[in-house]
Amino acid sequence: MKNHLNYLPAYFALFAMASCGSPTETTEVSEEVEMQDTSSKYLSEPLISDHFTADPSAHVFDGKIYIYPSHDVESDVPEDDLGAHFNMMDYHVYSMDSPSGTITDHGKVLGAEDVPWAKRQLWAPDAAEKDGKYYLYFPAKDEKDIFKIGVAVGESPIGPFTAQPEPIKGSYSIDPAVFADSDGSYYMYFGGIWGGQLQKYRNNKFDDKGAAPTDGLPADDEPALGPIVAKMSADMLQFAETPKEIKILDENGNPLLNGDNDRRFFEAAWIHKYQDKYYLSYSTGDTHFIAYATGDNPYGPFTYQGVVLNPVEGWTNHHSIVEVDGNWFIYYHDTQLSGKTHLRNIKVAPLQHLEDGSIQTINPIK
Repeated sequence: MKNHLNYLPAYFALFAMASCGSPTETTEVSEEVEMQDTSSKYLSEPLISDHFTADPSAHVFDGKIYIYPSHDVESDVPEDDLGAHFNMMDYHVYSMDSPSGTITDHGKVLGAEDVPWAKRQLWAPDAAEKDGKYYLYFPAKDEKDIFKIGVAVGESPIGPFTAQPEPIKGSYSIDPAVFADSDGSYYMYFGGIWGGQLQKYRNNKFDDKGAAPTDGLPADDEPALGPIVAKMSADMLQFAETPKEIKILDENGNPLLNGDNDRRFFEAAWIHKYQDKYYLSYSTGDTHFIAYATGDNPYGPFTYQGVVLNPVEGWTNHHSIVEVDGNWFIYYHDTQLSGKTHLRNIKVAPLQHLEDGSIQTINPIK
């Protein structure tokens, strides 16, 4: 177990202002990455600096913050537009007593070798708690190189987690995010296009529409693909219903179009609830915004409202939003430590809901 003190005094000033492949672990960051004093450029500093992390899903369990990110590694897989070089093969769990405190690495809790059906690419995970049990949800490619979503169960937020022998029936694509509603219901949101393969599905049916990342996408003047939602079963191991596509609408009530790259969904769906409104936030992918839309129920439709987080350094943008002791925070990643798209580092920054319910846009680079 390792403790890392990576926060800076400048973080506290920023917080005050806001209130107004290869499965080998990369461990020698200091030898591989030339570190430069660029801290003044960034809103926040990396939480972890001895290895690479991305796609952080943050939750508060029993008063403590737990973070479930991807574990980025250097890979000998050639880079391509489908993300083959994002060859992550295991997960660590991290905890913090507060967003400005020490972060603890609880070590590896699940690897590809522990998942009977998984072949490679353990991408962005999430976790949920119900009745004292903890569930780690994760995408991985099966023997046919098709992404499915699996679940592993543990007795503690830090594992160890035991994977179910098969993926969740009817699951597909990537980026599972499980939302616990105030009525005790749980919903999984998932999906990502290009390498995430969502463009190969219609009405939950797979159709191999070609090898190019854009094969299977709607025309630019057609409605964009949306994330998928399904209510979870009582045991949290399966879907309780047929997954449904979410509609994201513009200010006039019309579906966002595929050509609306600044606003339409790409990947990384996340739900949080604020003052009885449901906030769907997501990455626009190839334009790198974390956008958000609001709705009156977990299924939507959701109406586009604006940008939560402007583009970070690095090609991807993936986040989570969590309330801690009455204050809100966004966990996200960039490439400050490596400068490489597939070797990222997680960060945290304050998030503010304004009086009208809108979210103040965050600039990750000053």
